[in-house]
Amino acid sequence: MNLTSGKQKGVEQISNDNNIIFATAMDQRGSLGKMIQSFNKDKSYEKSLIEFKEGVAKVLGNKSSSLLLDPEYGWQASEELDDNIGLIMAYEKTGYDSTEKGRLPNLVDFYSVQDLAKNGASAIKLLIYYNHNEEKSINKIKDAFIKRVGDECKQNDILFILEPVSYSEKDLDVKSSQFVKEKPSIIEFFMDEFSKDKYGVDILKVEVPVAIYNIQGYDEYDNYNPIFSQSEAQKLYKDSSDVSKIPFIYLSGGVSNDQFVETLNFAKKAGSKFNGCLCGRAIWKDGIEDYATNTWQNYLEWLKNNGLNNLYKVKETLEKTATPIR
Repeated sequence: MNLTSGKQKGVEQISNDNNIIFATAMDQRGSLGKMIQSFNKDKSYEKSLIEFKEGVAKVLGNKSSSLLLDPEYGWQASEELDDNIGLIMAYEKTGYDSTEKGRLPNLVDFYSVQDLAKNGASAIKLLIYYNHNEEKSINKIKDAFIKRVGDECKQNDILFILEPVSYSEKDLDVKSSQFVKEKPSIIEFFMDEFSKDKYGVDILKVEVPVAIYNIQGYDEYDNYNPIFSQSEAQKLYKDSSDVSKIPFIYLSGGVSNDQFVETLNFAKKAGSKFNGCLCGRAIWKDGIEDYATNTWQNYLEWLKNNGLNNLYKVKETLEKTATPIR
């Protein structure tokens, strides 16, 4: 990687001693608030988000190489991090305007990249919904949007992590067999297109091309729906890895802890040269009910036991499967 000093410092801050990114994702907002209130409707939306993130930062963030937070509810959580833990800050607003076509992106209020950097961020993360089969006018808007954030990160000499998330331009369910068949080509496009210099992206945070439960032979999972053979899926993993010209990390995408661990093992077997992961719900999702229905101390105990157990399973697997960033 040929990076400026600030961006190189960012890579070092968010990686572990083995030059692998072992980051925990805790930038969920709308979806997390809804999950908390589904267990306890009397919980305050804003206070709950702030508190839940604080617990994750205190226990899980400090055992990761870095933690991804959001500037809307995450600043108090960032204060729980030890000095040697990297801080990745989300730059996009949560969700999208469903009344407008194309899932157009929007940035958080009140903060620029300059502000996030000044407040201690080691890296900036931008999530953007994207499908190269979408209308050209919509994708031109999104391309310019990514370039603007890339330029802003260059100006402030801070690491830029792009998270392009696939969706169906035909409004197919993302778990439908038809979309599962289309998704690998979308992910390969992400890896090829957004690793080009013009976007200013330093690291890609991407979905795997095929979910583990859509691969033949993994019938132990309740959501098993085999679409690809193992050899077909391996080729798709390797093809998307091979076209990326910059480092990339995998997101967990809402799968269970066991499924994500198996996914990392499969990616390694397939020849994918991924450089780490940003894993969220696969680590802490099962603690939401404990937080919502029990005491703060009970929640911390869940994190220290079940949460750390989930975290260490991913960490152990990552050390055997990920390729160090050079």
